[in-house]
Amino acid sequence: MRGLRPLTVAGARRRTEALLLLLVIGIAVFGHVSAGLAMNGELPQHLTSFVISMTLLSLVGHLGIRRFAAYADPLIFPLAMLLTGLGLVLIHRLDQGYIERWNSTANAPDQLMWTVVGVAACILVVALLRDHRLLQRFIYITMTVALVLLIAPAFFGADTYGAKRWIILFGFSLQPGEFVKIMIAIFFAGYLVIHRDSLALTGRKFLGMRLPPMRQLGPIITVWIISLLVLVFERDLGTSLIFFGVFVVMLYVATERTSWIVCGLLMAAVGAFVVGSTEPHVKGRVAAWLNPLAVYSPNPPKGLDSEQSAQALFSFGTGGVSGTGLGMGHPELIKFAGRSDFILTTVGEELGLAGVMAVLIIYALLVQRGLRMALAARDPFGKLLAVGLAAALALQIFVVAGGVTGLIPLTGKALPFLAKGGSSLLANWIMIALLLRISDSAERQREADAMGPAETTITPVVTAGAGTGTVVR
Repeated sequence: MRGLRPLTVAGARRRTEALLLLLVIGIAVFGHVSAGLAMNGELPQHLTSFVISMTLLSLVGHLGIRRFAAYADPLIFPLAMLLTGLGLVLIHRLDQGYIERWNSTANAPDQLMWTVVGVAACILVVALLRDHRLLQRFIYITMTVALVLLIAPAFFGADTYGAKRWIILFGFSLQPGEFVKIMIAIFFAGYLVIHRDSLALTGRKFLGMRLPPMRQLGPIITVWIISLLVLVFERDLGTSLIFFGVFVVMLYVATERTSWIVCGLLMAAVGAFVVGSTEPHVKGRVAAWLNPLAVYSPNPPKGLDSEQSAQALFSFGTGGVSGTGLGMGHPELIKFAGRSDFILTTVGEELGLAGVMAVLIIYALLVQRGLRMALAARDPFGKLLAVGLAAALALQIFVVAGGVTGLIPLTGKALPFLAKGGSSLLANWIMIALLLRISDSAERQREADAMGPAETTITPVVTAGAGTGTVVR
């Protein structure tokens, strides 16, 4: 009877996932119908195709996970699908407003296409990457590719909306920073597994903290300089913050030394002050953050030429606690920004503070599942990789939501899963695939330990820089 236990655990997890996906489909369809009735007084024209699309995406994803990662966390995929479905509803709702007011083109069909590509890429990664520790063999190649992608927009990128974060290839726009956050998490996880002892056990004490020695301080200084170069040459505040923040968080988790956090915060503050005082685009965003309503004054401050921050405050204020109702507001007044980081203002206006908090709680649950995997993983590389991916997701949500609500200056990054953008959607679904693979491996190992050595076959696997691991067959 003990041999049946793993099948029961895997089956229970997948049944939970299936039930949650049914709930997700119901919520997305209800939102789509509500918006259509509110705006036109009738059911949306493409309701049938929307229902079929959401159902097929959920079904294919669920079957793929059941086949290739049966022990994976049952909440990750439904949470990602819920955010993606809500994003499709909001973008379809915004399309009608933008077409009527600004005579623009619809974006919902492209977003649905990229959703299909993203879910397919997620299942493909889960199917091909049967052991996440294989990534540790290619950490230096991964970082080389990441650096090339990171600096490419500075030389070959398109200057769009004041920032150089896109590359135009064959008529398609690519945002490399969305993929770089995954690559740097992989590199830092592998690097810190090898060097964490020297980073944690050396250095002198100062004011009760053990400061890192200059030799070991080199990596953080290098990453700091690269993040500043991205900020100066590409004017991409969001990518710079995420790039540097992920490294500092992973350093702290690997070494448990508060001095890394202190050094990281001080270096981030110095860099932000210098660049924010000199670079015109960043300086303008700081000015808009400090006094967003000054743009409406007869003599606005120099460099302050955007009213998006003020419009966001008006949008949140209009929504209040419960919102105007889905489809009954005017989020299209923010023009193009309503489809990027400012899509959160649509939630705030039409679903109110309650809707914004619900969306942030969904994000928090997704980040929490990533951190939970870090605790469950048995290998150091898997632990640090899960932390890095969860930190990258959390930091991106913070810089986007913080910028839109006025907590920090605007960054222009896409809100994960919710906002329009093929690069963002594809990269985030690949991140979901890696989290699924780590959680599946951790649960398989836990079940193997519970079953005992007599009932499992353990095969050694050698990974670069990490010694010998095990894979349970």
